[in-house]
Amino acid sequence: MSDLKVIETYKGCLQNYSLEQLRYKTTENVWSIGQMYDHLIVVAHEYLDNVEACAASEEEQKLSKTEFGERLFKLGDFPPIKIKLPNELNSPPDNSESKEKLMNRLEKLMERLIQLENKLDALNPNSKVNHKGFGWLNAREWHDLVGMHFRHHLRQKRELDQNLSL
Repeated sequence: MSDLKVIETYKGCLQNYSLEQLRYKTTENVWSIGQMYDHLIVVAHEYLDNVEACAASEEEQKLSKTEFGERLFKLGDFPPIKIKLPNELNSPPDNSESKEKLMNRLEKLMERLIQLENKLDALNPNSKVNHKGFGWLNAREWHDLVGMHFRHHLRQKRELDQNLSL
């Protein structure tokens, strides 16, 4: 599933939630669907910020991906496991936004994704920015992480939807 198609899937599903469903949490430690959407959008923009950092850099980087990063990109997807971030990187996502606001943010994200995708071929593949878990990634790899991350959260979305009996 292409990056844009997976985001379109999230947009389509977003239309079906009530505000109550969007904010519903089964426990304090489990995200709501709205929090998952917020997380996806925030992280995607962080990844795209790194695409722009790669584009702006004139320095070539000889360092490469970590072993996990190599496996990740060889698979083209995150493994089907829950990934727990360190506490300092794991502040709870926003749970207060409306469907309309989330939809608007998804649309802006898609516009940015397309805009940057059109520039990728012209960028130096040796201009890289470090990812703490995956190692040194170039602009195309940072861009590809957006779709990989959205696809990774589809399993979480299914679990959250089951809690709502959808």
